[in-house]
Amino acid sequence: VAQHVDHFSDMAFARVGDQKVLEHGEISACAAAYGRLQPPVDMVNESVTAAWCLTKHVLPQHTDHGGVMWHGAYVGWLEEARVEALASTGLPYQQMTAAGLEMPVVNLQIRYREALRLGDAVVLASQSEPQRGVRWPWRTRFLRHGACIAEAQVDLVLLRMDSRQVLRRPPESVAQAFAALRQGPQA
Repeated sequence: VAQHVDHFSDMAFARVGDQKVLEHGEISACAAAYGRLQPPVDMVNESVTAAWCLTKHVLPQHTDHGGVMWHGAYVGWLEEARVEALASTGLPYQQMTAAGLEMPVVNLQIRYREALRLGDAVVLASQSEPQRGVRWPWRTRFLRHGACIAEAQVDLVLLRMDSRQVLRRPPESVAQAFAALRQGPQA
């Protein structure tokens, strides 16, 4: 299957497993990478939940002098993917902060399999996993031409800023958004 992620917009969201045909008959990189409703074998929860997908391009600002993407640039993309997915559920992050809530990262792991290089197009396919204690896990795969070149696991906590209290149960509007995140984008 030919995949040309160049045809995605800079912030394209697609449903994994959805064989929606894009221009010129190409299949979305997310669908091609995961296969129709076939999750990766090593997924933590082995669900068939659709991934939130964000397409990015490696720009000069992301690279070292050799044209290889700097490892720290991945972290910014991970945050952008989470914030954009949350906004897609109807809860922009700025609404959370206005309500006195923040979601700091308490754990971050990235497995780099191959280097990204200047000019590469990459799809971040992210899934929100069920809450574990006070942690809200988020798993992301970096896909180049359908191949997974890096994987990340990010754990966040929900924090009430005025008291610095970690919340086990989010307010109802936030709980609804988190439930929508776990369901993935709806076609």
